[in-house]
This record gives sequence, C-alpha cells and structure tokens, in this order.
Amino acid sequence: MVAQLAYCPRRFHLAYVEGRWADNAETDGGRLAHRRVDEGEQLLPVSGEVTPERRTLRSVSILDEARGISAKLDMVEIWRENGADVPEALPVETKRGTAPDLPEGAWEPERAQLMLQALLLRSMGFRVTEGAVYYAGSSKRVAIQLHDALEARTLELVDGVRAGLAQRELPPPLGDSPKCPRCSLVGICLPDETLALGEAHGAPGSGASPEVRRLFPARDEATPFYVQEQGAFVGKAGETLAVSREGERLGDARIKDVSQLVLCGSVGVSAAAVHLLCGAGKPIVHLTRGHWFCGVTQGHGLKNAFDRAAQFRVAADQDACLRLAREFVRAKGSNQRTLLRRNCSPCPESELDAMARLLRRVDEVTAIDELLGIEGSLASRYFGAFSTMLRPREEASDWEFSFTTRNRRPPRDPVNALLSFGYALLAKECTVALLAAGLDPYWGFYHQPRHGRPALALDLMEEFRPLVVDSAVVTAVNTGMVTGRDFVQSGAACAMRDTGRKAFIRAYEGRMDQLATHPLFDYRCSWRRLIALQALLLSRVLRGDIPGYQGITTR
Repeated sequence: MVAQLAYCPRRFHLAYVEGRWADNAETDGGRLAHRRVDEGEQLLPVSGEVTPERRTLRSVSILDEARGISAKLDMVEIWRENGADVPEALPVETKRGTAPDLPEGAWEPERAQLMLQALLLRSMGFRVTEGAVYYAGSSKRVAIQLHDALEARTLELVDGVRAGLAQRELPPPLGDSPKCPRCSLVGICLPDETLALGEAHGAPGSGASPEVRRLFPARDEATPFYVQEQGAFVGKAGETLAVSREGERLGDARIKDVSQLVLCGSVGVSAAAVHLLCGAGKPIVHLTRGHWFCGVTQGHGLKNAFDRAAQFRVAADQDACLRLAREFVRAKGSNQRTLLRRNCSPCPESELDAMARLLRRVDEVTAIDELLGIEGSLASRYFGAFSTMLRPREEASDWEFSFTTRNRRPPRDPVNALLSFGYALLAKECTVALLAAGLDPYWGFYHQPRHGRPALALDLMEEFRPLVVDSAVVTAVNTGMVTGRDFVQSGAACAMRDTGRKAFIRAYEGRMDQLATHPLFDYRCSWRRLIALQALLLSRVLRGDIPGYQGITTR
C-alpha cells in the first residue's frame, strides 16, 4: 500500500479503496521475477538464535502490532557479527525492471518499502542500516541507504495510507505523467480522458494535456466464448473451458482468452467451470434460445459500493436524470441519422431534415416523457427508411428481406429477428461493462427501473444500437452472411435457425472488433472497448470526477 501511494495516489485509491485491479505485461513480468522468492514462506528466527553464519530467507512475513504495519519481505539476509549483542539484517526487494540511474539508487516507492521492512526488522530485535533492490532486468543489486529523512517520509506515507483508506473521493489523475503508460490500471483510471473532459467543461485546474493518449490496448485480447449447441455441457480441464455433448468433445478455450462465457439456450455448465470463471473475474451470460437476455453469473467483482451509492443519489434527482437522458437520446438519434445518410440509396433527404429538427428539440424538453416522444418520432422516421439500406445479394432472393416497421415479441420478419437478437447481445455487453464499472445495470436514468429489466444497460446501449447492431444487420444482409434459408416462419412469427444465429454472431463480433475513432479523444479502439470506456466515464460522472456525460457519435 505504501509503495502504491508513493507511486500514485489515484492508483492506490483504485486498488485498495475501490478494489479494482487489472494485469498487464508489467505485472505479469513482476510475478515472473518473484517466482523464486514466492516459493514457500520461511520464518524469521528470534534475534537470540541468529548465528555468525550468513543466512538467506525468502518470503518472510513480519507484523509490528505496535505500529500496525505488516509486510512480506521478498528476501532478507541475517547474520551476527562476532561478539555483537544485536544481529544484523539486510532486506532485499526484487523488481522486474532495470536499475535506474538515480543518486538514491531506486525510486521512492522501492525505498519506502525497504524502509518499512527495516522498521519491522528492528522491531524484531535486528540492526538494519541499509537495504538493497535486486533488478531482474539488469541482474543487478543496488544498495539503498536507510537514513532518518527516508524514515520520516515513509512514516508520512503510512499516515497517508490510513487517511486514504477512509477517503471516498477519487484523487485527481497525474497530468501527462510518464508513469501512466506502464500502469496496469490506466484503462480504469483514464487519466488523460478525465483531464480532457474536465477541460472541455471548464473545470478549474483540470490542466488537460493537449493530446489525449490512448494508454490501453485498442482491442481486448480476450473475447466472448459463445456456446449454442443445444444439450452441450461446459466443463473445466485445468485452465481451459471444455465443451462436450454426449461424451464428444466439441471445442475448448483457454480461460485467459475468454472475456465472458455466453450460453445460448439449453447449455449446461459445471460448478468447477463456474468457480474458475468467477475466480478469474469472467462473467457467464445467459441467453434463451429465443434470444432473450436472462442475466449474468459473476464473482464478487468490486467490493465497494461507492459508485452505486452515487448512482442511486443521482437517480433520485430528476434534473440530473433528464440531463443524462438528453445525452442518450441525442447520441442515439444522431447516430441513426448518420447511418441513414451513409448507407441509404436513394438518400431520404426529407427524413434526414425531419430528424435534424427533432434533434434540435432535445435540449428544450423539460420532462423525460417529452423526451420519450421525441425518441419515438426519431425511431419512426429512422425505421421507416431502414429498408433503403438493405440490398441483399441475388442468392438470398429466395426470401425477401422486406422491412416496413420495427416489430418484436415476436419479430415477424428476418430483419426484425436479426435486430432483436443483436439488441439482446448488445444488452448483455452493456450489462457486463456496467458491472465492471461498479454500477447497477438495473437502475437507470432514462429507462425507468422495472423488475427484470436492465434499465441502465438499456440507457447505455442507446447510442450504440445504430453503430453496432444496426450496422451489423445491414452488413450481414448485404454481404450474404445470412440468407432466407437461415430463417423459419410460423404464422406471424419469424425465428433464426442455428445457421443464421451463428452467421449473425460472426457479423456482430466482427463489428465489435472493428476500430473506430473516438469523437472526443481522437484515438482509435474497438467498439467493445468504446462501450467499456463509456461505462467507466458514466461512473466517473456520477461520482463527480468528470463534469458531464457525452455520448459517442460519428460523423
């Protein structure tokens, strides 16, 4: 804790107050460098049992109850000088990187760690005058002098830790710091984004850097693992999810490559697989075979309620709900209009003009009911022209992909069946993103809470409906990924066959993996990353870390 606070107060708060954590190459490399010192814990002998022979102990836990400080030392060397009453000790801290060129020999977090370890060893009756840092990257041990000034600074950090653990407000991010690119929590902290949005809203002292750096990967390495073979069973084989049916192995996926397990219909999962996924922080998403989003199974996740407390507080404020609702509707309507303008042939200029007039009225509404009316009018004009974007290939002409209006429960034509399934997939994506951000997906601001409805997930997904799902539907139809043979119609209902569902999942996931330019930050990342980013930014708006929410729109 002391090292994290010395490195960055915001990182300390995220890790130890809010319980957020993420790994990257730096943390993975650190574990690798510590693999030897973490091999089994050794006990520190009492000072009277220390002999002149120099001994090396690894993974040594020490507690100083008087100071309320504990630590697990990577390594400590102990010995007794001839005739000395007090034995000597040298704490050694292991780091994965290379030794820095500094007069002090190490950065402040490492020096503070060693000073605390020295204080703990002294409380056990040892004499400690210096420590050392072993840098695995340069295979070099650097001696660190433990002086009074360092002790005073370290005890100051200890007091800072105690005060920080009781603090609910998120400390401000570091401004344009070289520490940020290497930090594993940078995708949660969002330092440049927070400063830039503060600057955009005129927040005093925001000090935004002129350019927002994308400090997290453009795409997630792990992706959703869909299982829709009816009667299949997902089990655990080591660190792998294994899918089988009636004794036949159908496929598998390493847990490190899975971001979420998506079960479609009658698919079973073992307790061992559930435990593996919960322990790894990977949710299990449940969909019916008829494309209904049922819910999510997940582990404890975040162990604080600060974001949810802020969410419920804002939800009780009608003016605040209206401000957020305006952004959701404005972004959705703007993106619907953009999709029509880009893809319609011929372009319905009258509808585009009417939608532009409706969008200008969004800021004038004084109640959410009025906003619902504007959203309905925008949707009516949008879906009225939706069919002009659909140009199925000749080989799909055995089923006419006609579309006149949006219908559901059940959908009555192939296009509506695709839209309904896509919106269910998007709802689960937004639910997972909101849970990861620490919010309650069932308590919304625009969509009112109702039993069984993920209202906040529906709020968040509004701006992404046209950009992700509608775009994927147009692509799937126009490229022939789905054809009339992928649907079955019975009476007034239309449903997808397994082939159509698999084909559309490919189209949907392909769209989620595409890179898009963020309209505010001007960097590129995948649509799945953008959804997670918006969920995090929304949580920061609710906590007051960012002045206001802005929806994702494209030109």
